[in-house]
Amino acid sequence: MEAKAAPQGHTIALSGRLDAEGVAAVWDEAVRQASAPGTALVVAAADVSYCDVSGMALLVELRRRAEAAGATFRLEGLSDRYQALYSEFTPADIAPPAQGAQRASFPEQIGRGTAQLWDDVAAIVEFVGEFCAAVVYALANPRKIRWRDALYVAETAGADALPIIVLIGFLMGLILAFQSAMPLKQFGAEIFVGNLLALSLVRELGPLVTAIILAGRSGSAFAAEIGTMTINEEINALQTMGLDPVRFLVVTRVSATMIMTPFLTLFFSLAGLVGGALVMLSLGYPLVTFINQIKTSVQLGDVTGGLVKAVFFSLLVCAIGCQRGLRTRGGASSVGESTTSAVVSGIILIAVADGAFAVVFYVMGW
Repeated sequence: MEAKAAPQGHTIALSGRLDAEGVAAVWDEAVRQASAPGTALVVAAADVSYCDVSGMALLVELRRRAEAAGATFRLEGLSDRYQALYSEFTPADIAPPAQGAQRASFPEQIGRGTAQLWDDVAAIVEFVGEFCAAVVYALANPRKIRWRDALYVAETAGADALPIIVLIGFLMGLILAFQSAMPLKQFGAEIFVGNLLALSLVRELGPLVTAIILAGRSGSAFAAEIGTMTINEEINALQTMGLDPVRFLVVTRVSATMIMTPFLTLFFSLAGLVGGALVMLSLGYPLVTFINQIKTSVQLGDVTGGLVKAVFFSLLVCAIGCQRGLRTRGGASSVGESTTSAVVSGIILIAVADGAFAVVFYVMGW
C-alpha cells in the first residue's frame, strides 16, 4: 500500500491481493490515512489482482471513515468483476452500533407502537382486498390457477400433519377424560364423561387446537417460504413477468389448507374420543355405553358448527402467514421475524374469531 497527500486530500494506492492476509497487513495504516483531515480521499485500486470479502470490507470501511470525516470518497481503477461486488455494500452495513443511545420515553414508545399497529392493520386490509380479488379471478378462470401446487400444499399441510394431529387429539382426549372422571366419580356421574368430552372436542377443542397446530406448522412455513422468496427478489420477478403474487402463491395455499382442515379436525376429534374411550374402559364401563352417551349429546349442528369454525380458522391462519411473508423486508433475520409474527398473529386471530363464533352461535341458538 502506498499513501500520499494531494492538494485536496489524500490518495491511497492499493495493489496485490486484498484477501484476509493482505488486508490485515495494511488495515491499520489505511484506516488511519482515511481518517486524516481532508476534503477528498481517492483509493487507486488499478493494481489489485484479487479482492474477496475482506478486501471489500476494507474498501467500504475507508469510504465510511472518509465520509465520517466530511471528505468525499472516490474509488478508481477497480476491476469490473470486483466493482459489481463492491456496489452491493454500503457504509451502513459495517457501521458500528450507536453507543449510549437514549431509550425512547414511554409516550414515544406508545406512539411508535400505535403507528406500527395502524400500518399493520392497513396492510392487512389491503391484503384482504387483493386476496378477495384473486379468489374471484380464480373462480372465474380456474384453468389459470396452478392446482398442482394446491395438491402439493394439501399433502404437506394436510396429510403430513395427520400424525401430529392424531397424537395430540388422542392425548388431549385421554387427559380430559381422566381429569373430568375423577371429580365426577365422587357423585357417581362419571358416565357423563362421554357427553362432556364429545361436546368439548366437536364444538370447541377440535377446531381450536387444530387451527393452533396449523398456525405453528403451516402458517409459519408459508411465512418463511414466501418471506425467503421476497428477500431473494423472486416476488419482484413474478411481478416483472406480469404475475400477481397473491393469485400465484396465496390462493393455492389457502384453498388447499381450507379443504384439508375440516378432515384434520374430524380426525382430531375422533382420536380424542378414542382416548376418552380408553379411560372409560379402564373405569369399568363398556364401550357401547360410552358410544351411546356420545350419540345422545352430539347433534349434527354441533359437528357442522365445529367444521365451519375450522374452515374459517384455517383461512385466518394461512392468509396471515402468506401476508407476513409478502411483507418481509430486510435480510435473513427478517424472515424469522415474519415467521414469528405469523404464528403470534394467527393465534390471536383464532382466539378473537372463536369468541365471535361463541356469541354468534349463542344468538342463533346453535
